[in-house]
Amino acid sequence: MANRPSLALIALFASVVAITPLAIDMYLPAMPLLSQALQTDAGAVQQSLSIFLAFYAIGMLLFGPLADAIGRRALALFGLTGFIVSSIWLSQCTTIESFLVGRALQAFFGSAATVVVPGMIRQLYQEHTAKGMSYVSMMMMLAPLLAPAIGSGVLSIADWRWIFLALAGYGLLILLCSWQFFPATHPDSKRKPEFFSAYRTVLSRNMAQPLIAVSMFASFSFFCFLTAVPFIYIGHFHVDTTTFSLLFGCNVLALIAANFANARLVVAHGSARLLQIAFASACVWALLLTLLGIIDAPLWAVVTAIIPLMASLGICATNADALILMEFPEHSGTATAVIGTLRFGAGAAAGPLLALGGQTSVLPFAVLMLSGVCGMGLALWFRRVRGAMRTA
Repeated sequence: MANRPSLALIALFASVVAITPLAIDMYLPAMPLLSQALQTDAGAVQQSLSIFLAFYAIGMLLFGPLADAIGRRALALFGLTGFIVSSIWLSQCTTIESFLVGRALQAFFGSAATVVVPGMIRQLYQEHTAKGMSYVSMMMMLAPLLAPAIGSGVLSIADWRWIFLALAGYGLLILLCSWQFFPATHPDSKRKPEFFSAYRTVLSRNMAQPLIAVSMFASFSFFCFLTAVPFIYIGHFHVDTTTFSLLFGCNVLALIAANFANARLVVAHGSARLLQIAFASACVWALLLTLLGIIDAPLWAVVTAIIPLMASLGICATNADALILMEFPEHSGTATAVIGTLRFGAGAAAGPLLALGGQTSVLPFAVLMLSGVCGMGLALWFRRVRGAMRTA
């Protein structure tokens, strides 16, 4: 790894990826104010989050193969520029319709910037891709940890529009840093982007299919937590908002610690080995969480199970994604798009499924998280069977 990137460059990659959680989480405290200012109901404002996720996934599908064809630096600069303009647009909206259009554009352009980062890490770290991704994930986790507090802080001194102006300012800072320091890369392919053939290449690879499923099921469990945890902590256990923020922050810190440990261990043990260990840990904690839901255990017990479960899922997703990228040295952008699209699609499924089971107790949420872990186990079993058949 002679050309291993510096810590400053890894921090820049993490800062680019962080525009997505910042754009998702910073405006959440302002939602009630938005419904009043735009003269609409809360449901219409909440749709802006679903629209953001949908257009982010659409953007990844488009820009993933494009990154492989034209190179990553140009696409990152293009995406960051569009993110800045759309954030300024959002700060000037006076109707819910224009606000929803602005959120769609913000997500679409944001995906152009963020989709290039995993491929960039693969290109620089080569066989140690998981190490680089762990460092980026660890740094990027600061965004969801701090974003709600930043949004609340902005609202304490200004109105909601300044949240989006702050996002535009952040985007401008990252754009200037990227212009100066983002490495120049050559396209992975000299051909024009062939979207359908590129996706067919990624989705038809036998040994990659189970890993893609592992990433998707890990994300499903993760989004089950994000969707249900306000109802569980606040609605079921009746904690106040300050306690909720602290408990939520504990999970983010656990993910940061898990990625740090993964980065330190992956060179010696390999992504495949750490994936197996993290999956075994996820099984233990998901089963325990389900048992705690059955007996209606107290808050401290539920939190004790959730924190290591989230850390285990984070390690599973990081190593599965790294192994996928290593399978596609010439289609890393497309592979990233597949991962991201399925990840957000799985997240979109979590809400309706939780609504079917009810969100008034721990058990439905725990069962869904356990089902995601079981899906991971089935995918890993298929991968082992296919590996045995290939070597036979």
